[in-house]
Amino acid sequence: MAKKEVIQDCPIQHIAFIMDGNGRWAKKRMMPRESGHKFGADAFRKIMRYCGEIGMKAATFYVFSTENWKRPQKEVDSLMSLLEDYLDECAVELKKNDARFIFLGDRSPFSESMRRKMAQIEEDSKHNPYIVNIALNYGGRDELVHATNTLIAEGKTKVTAEDISSALYTKESPDLDMIVRTGGDYRISNFLLWQAAYAELYFTDTLWPDFKTSDVDAIVENFKKRNRRFGGV
Repeated sequence: MAKKEVIQDCPIQHIAFIMDGNGRWAKKRMMPRESGHKFGADAFRKIMRYCGEIGMKAATFYVFSTENWKRPQKEVDSLMSLLEDYLDECAVELKKNDARFIFLGDRSPFSESMRRKMAQIEEDSKHNPYIVNIALNYGGRDELVHATNTLIAEGKTKVTAEDISSALYTKESPDLDMIVRTGGDYRISNFLLWQAAYAELYFTDTLWPDFKTSDVDAIVENFKKRNRRFGGV
């Protein structure tokens, strides 16, 4: 199929990835867990670009959860180093494609340098059409608390579903179509709880560093065969 046809026919407007399995991938190869995260970051870059190339409007990646701070300090430090390196790359990435980067979650625990880079990347890419949401220090329950407090601060005493949606971190993105979890587990781990209400779920045993663009193609084909009723009969 020609690339132009793929872009026109892509049925998924917004996809989200729980990128699981980096540590197990490294363990299978007798490597430290930190190496798994490095190879996982390579897979992230590839999949992030590809989703935009085939016509998706938004892709969300669960990079670091509110619970991940509980991991061994060496692993957390390695993840922070990888993240800071990636933030430096984003300035170059902006010149290569039309991605709009948005960072989801509470940024307060990150260094001032990292917070400044995130804000600058968002500003520099804000007019680009393809949204890439990067969830950092993110939790679905925390997001709902944040949205509620935002609405209270605005003076709301009674809220609607539309109000809540407008106060979420993902408010700029289309409705979520599908959540993909790699690594073999069957749960969504406090990820996009509100947005997942009518999203399709896709689980695969493939470990994230092994995830390929051909896997994305298979997911798109699987999605085409699903009958989405949005709570109807």
